[in-house]
Order: sequence, then structure tokens, then C-alpha cells
Amino acid sequence: MAKLLDINNLSVSFGSGETEVKAVIGASMSIERGETVALVGESGSGKSVTALSVMKLLPYPVASHPGGSILFDGEELIDKSEADMRAIRGNRAAMIFQEPLNSLNPLHSIENQIREILEVHKHLTGRAAGARVEELLGLVGMSDAKTRLHALPHEFSGGQQQRIMIAMALANEPELLIADEPTTALDVTVQAQVLKLLKELTQKLNMGLFLITHDLGIVRRMADRVNVMTEGRIVEHGATAEIFKNPGHEYTKHLLAAEPKGRPDPIADGAAEIMAADDLRVWFPIKRGVIRRVVGHIKAVDGITLNLLEGHTLGIVGESGSGKSTLGRALLRLESSTGGLKFETRDIQASGWKEMRPLRRQMQIVFQDPFGSMSPRMSVFQIVEEGLLVHGIGDTYDDRRRLVSDVLGEVGLDAGTMDRYPHEFSGGQRQRICVARALVLKPKLIVLDEPTSALDMSVQAQIVELLRALQKTHKLAYLFISHDLKVVRALAHDLIVIKDGRVVEAGPANQVFDDPKEDYTKALMKAAFEIEADESGVVAV
Repeated sequence: MAKLLDINNLSVSFGSGETEVKAVIGASMSIERGETVALVGESGSGKSVTALSVMKLLPYPVASHPGGSILFDGEELIDKSEADMRAIRGNRAAMIFQEPLNSLNPLHSIENQIREILEVHKHLTGRAAGARVEELLGLVGMSDAKTRLHALPHEFSGGQQQRIMIAMALANEPELLIADEPTTALDVTVQAQVLKLLKELTQKLNMGLFLITHDLGIVRRMADRVNVMTEGRIVEHGATAEIFKNPGHEYTKHLLAAEPKGRPDPIADGAAEIMAADDLRVWFPIKRGVIRRVVGHIKAVDGITLNLLEGHTLGIVGESGSGKSTLGRALLRLESSTGGLKFETRDIQASGWKEMRPLRRQMQIVFQDPFGSMSPRMSVFQIVEEGLLVHGIGDTYDDRRRLVSDVLGEVGLDAGTMDRYPHEFSGGQRQRICVARALVLKPKLIVLDEPTSALDMSVQAQIVELLRALQKTHKLAYLFISHDLKVVRALAHDLIVIKDGRVVEAGPANQVFDDPKEDYTKALMKAAFEIEADESGVVAV
């Protein structure tokens, strides 16, 4: 019996001649029905290019296949025409992309987007199509979606958007489902729900699942077999339990050892207080009617008290919409709030924008998406220099070049690259540039808002080590906002767990991680850390 998917000695190149880039070199792997096979590796290793080759979604003719074969249920796909591939895509083989909001049409309701697939492939219309849409949304755990069928994608949370994408992919009950980083930006609880759903559907529909990820925790939970890819080559493959237990290739060992580890250095005795908030609130008014009368409030931050010391990291965790990022912005006075707010000994709640401007040098922020937070038209030097110009630091151009050079070296980047542009750097390097931009002003407080969520595991570990080293050298205070509890555990001295704008649990990080008191905290910890092995040794959700 033919394998569902059989990739043999596949090569993928972009361009030709001197400009040829070999993205995939001699890759071979296979998937059986009812089986989950993972392809893991760091960014740029060739994972997504391999998957897009299966669906023939690469930018042909810029992309080409110098060699190899892709057999789907015994049929060769490499030479299939576009018309033939349209009969396979969305019908027999479907794909879930990494960024659901970028993949969904912002102008069409979720009902219309799922209906379109049913109409094109199954010729379902009217009530039959409507009933199938509701059935699919119920299948992916959105039983209340019937009341929101006409809502647009941006009106749903990240987890709900991902579920909608899965519903679309499953609309025609495909034989093969390709999931490209399906849980990267999701909270741990939503991530666990999505992974559980995919596992159940694979078994229920006897579907092959091709899982692409850089998260080895997901591979351990989900995959029957795993293929490890680096620089376009599959360097190791085998049963998941065996690969994790006895990795053979040095790169696999590197990946397995790359998870953020260790604990922060202790806070110095008598450390000065940098930031304090007392009963801080950020309420957004809900306005209705012709005269826009306030009828209620969204309580994004609702009475939070905290303090940060020199050399101290306070971790803020919670699900999407819990108020984490709003709290970070409120502490920096980037969001209007009420309640007590002090920076060192100064009451900044009553300070105006002009009074706050000199203090901006002392309090900086590093955002989640490094590429999105830098101007693509500015060089790295200009990006890092901008803060120096705003605050009048560095008398001459040469002085500023020297300051930028020094700070780039401090974050582990070659100062000789400062005249390059953001797109010329990897994700980890771009995040280092963002840290350098904040650090060049020599701040006392840095708010880190999900700074590692989109990074590979090994790059996450590097950024964690970098942040620890910088904190030790400069006695920095960090407010570390994240849904990745493993990274938080490696960095935070103290932890605050937030739900619906309120503190659910707080205390020393080790205490909260090792012995959580509240049910919500226990659920977060269970989703992030609990892995159970079944009798066969394969790790289950």
C-alpha cells in the first residue's frame, strides 16, 4: 500500500547561476495515514519551503526543483499542472499557516470564508453549506460561534483565529494536513487545546499530519516520528521517543540542549526601588447610543499593586487579553491610568508629557515583533542613534557612532554591520538590535513585552543569557511580560499571574512555579510543563 506522502531526495533552489540559493538539499521523509510526523529545525533551515513544495505554493519559476520526487498517495506532484493541484489543495491536502490573521481575509466574515471552500470543492450552497460551517466550528471547539458567524477575523482572539483556520483546513476532510508552526504565538492553555484538537482529529479522520515547528516540547507531545533539518538537509530522523532519548547528530543535541535554563542571580541586599504601582487601574469606557453615553467599562487593568528593584526581574504572565501589555504600557505612562505610580522617588502619575520626556531615557521598552518595531528604511545605526538624538546624547556624529558601536558589541553584534538594514538580519539578531536601542540610553528599567515568543528555542536561550548578563552589568530592572513560562522561569525573581486585569496569584517565582495555590495558576503551569508518557513511551498531550 502506498504511503500517504513520500518525499524522496527533494531539492529546492531559488534563482539560478551565481545567485542560486539552495534552500532544500536531498530531503527524504514520509507520512502514513493516521500518523503525525514532525519536521523540526531553526528559522531558515528549509522546513516551510519543504511543506510549500508539497502544496506547490512556492513562487515558481523563481523557485525550482533540481531533483527529487513528491508522491502523494502514489501520484507524482512535482510535474502536476496548476489545474491538477487546485483539485488536490483544500480537498485532499490542506495547510494551516503560521499567522492566522495574515491568512484570513480581513474583509469577509468567517462564515463566508469557510463557505467559499465548501462551494468550490464540494459545491455545497444554501442551508447545507451553513449547517456544515456550524458543524466545523463546533468540531474545533467553537460551539458558540453560531452567534458570531458574521464577525470579521480581527474580532476573535489569536486562539480563536487559529481554530477558524483549522476549521477551514478540515472543511473537506483532507487526507493530509500540513500545520506550519500552528501554535507559535498562542498562550500555553490555548496551545494545549489546539494540539489536543489536532491529535484527536488525526485519529478520528485517519488523517496524516505533517507538523512543522521549532518547539521541541510540541514535537515531544504530538509526533510519532521526527525529522531534524538544518541548512536544507535532514540530518536525523526516527521515532520521537528514541530521538529525544538518544540523539545521534550534533545538531539534534544542540536543539535539545537549547531550551532556556538556569535562574537569575540573587537581588543585591538593599537594592533601591525603581518602580512602584499602587492600585493601578486602566479602564476603557464602553460608549453606546447617538450621544455616545458611557454605559460601562472594560477593566483591562483593575487594581494592581507591584514594585520593582534595581537588578530585579518581575515576570507578568497570563492569557491573551488578561491585561499584561496594557499594564506594561501604563507603567511607562504610555497608557492613561489611575492609582499610585512612582519612578524611583518621583510621583509620575501627575507628571505631564513634557515632564515625562526626560524620564523616558530611564525607562525603555522592547516589543514582541522586532521587525515590526523598526523602520525598514533606517539602517541599524540610525535606529539605535535615534534615541541619542532625541535626548541630546553624543556631541558629534563620531561620538554617536562610537556609542552605537559599543552597545552593539555589548549585545553580541558585529559593529561593522551597523550600516545594514533590518531585513538583512535574522530574527534573533533583530531582537538584539532592539535591546541595543533600549540599552544605548543607559536606562534603569526595561519593559520586555513578549521579546522571545517568535524566536527559535536556541535563539531564545541566547536572548535569555544576554538579558541576564546585561542585568548583572548594569543593575537593570526588568518587567518581563510573556506567555512562555519556561522563559519566565529562567529570568524572573518574582511572578505576578493576571487574569481579566486582576492579580490572581503573586510571589517569589520559584514558589509560584513549584507550588501554585490558585486553580488558574495550576492550569497555566499544567499546560506549560506537564508531559505524560504513555506505556509505549510516546509522549501524549
